[in-house]
Amino acid sequence: MTVSPPAPAVGHLGGLAAQSRAAVLDRTEERLDAMLAAEHSRWAAVDARAAVPVDAIGELIRAGGKRLRPAFCAAGFLAAGGELSDSRVVDAAAAIEMLHAFALIHDDVIDDSDLRRGKPTVHVQHIERHRAQGWQGEARRYGEGIAVLAGDLAFSYAGQLIQDLPAEARLVWGRLVSEMIIGQHLDVTVAAESLPDPKLARYIANAKSGHYSIHRPLELGAAIAGDTSSAAAFEAYGTALGEAFQLRDDLIDTYGDADAVGKPVGLDAEQHKMTLLVSLAALRDPRVGELVQAAEWDGAALAEALTSSGVRAEVEHRIDELVVQAHEALSAAPISDEWKRELADMATSVAYRDH
Repeated sequence: MTVSPPAPAVGHLGGLAAQSRAAVLDRTEERLDAMLAAEHSRWAAVDARAAVPVDAIGELIRAGGKRLRPAFCAAGFLAAGGELSDSRVVDAAAAIEMLHAFALIHDDVIDDSDLRRGKPTVHVQHIERHRAQGWQGEARRYGEGIAVLAGDLAFSYAGQLIQDLPAEARLVWGRLVSEMIIGQHLDVTVAAESLPDPKLARYIANAKSGHYSIHRPLELGAAIAGDTSSAAAFEAYGTALGEAFQLRDDLIDTYGDADAVGKPVGLDAEQHKMTLLVSLAALRDPRVGELVQAAEWDGAALAEALTSSGVRAEVEHRIDELVVQAHEALSAAPISDEWKRELADMATSVAYRDH
């Protein structure tokens, strides 16, 4: 099983900082490839069916993705003075990508998504397989069960990959995992309640994006390097950029193109997700407030209301402000000017992406 390297992650590849980060990511792909190949061989020797969840993880990782979280882990490590030859940062970056696979597989079950990275989601693949084979039982329960188990296995692999990290890094890992899971729980619960609450929506955005995607990976990398002096600056940077990341994600789901994104768009409306974008808009525009109280949300009408009310433009302006905040946070970081520039470039790439 070969994990094809994805497109270059956030940032440019011109400077030495970016090249060092890219080198860590290349080794991360090799680490993932080796682990999944070994696990496939181990379980296929028992029975071909035993390797199915391993292959599901490998197919998802091989399908691409931005490698955003491993990129920030590598950046935090290198910016804090870590040595490029240290294999622990590779294990940590691979663990974060495994954790992300776990989160995506489970998230697709929760949201009943059909596509992920341009391909059928794990549970959909196995629902279809069950039906094609004419097996006993309910196809949906089978497919979702296989997906849950594949996600659990990815979580187990992530845990194995962090075993040799320093104690401080494992503490950061624990916070990263618990924040992500609690953030997801709150996301599901607030969607069911359908009550606009920008303060809670901002917390959820930070838990699911700011901390999970940016702040904690940076902190994890720095902890592996043995330098925690950048913790406050990394938190300020990650919190600002994380909110920008989530607002951009909300805009992409509302206005994006499914082919470019590689997954269905409009799922937030379909799932009644009280995102930060919708929460802010519902309190500012009565039309949006009425739309989100309906039994079924009209995604097209919601998108039109967000545009005509000016909320979409306001959110774009807010993203601009947050990027400035992220850049300003770097000025206080005890890291080299080269890494300040690299992290500033990464912030711009994350906040203004189109997928």
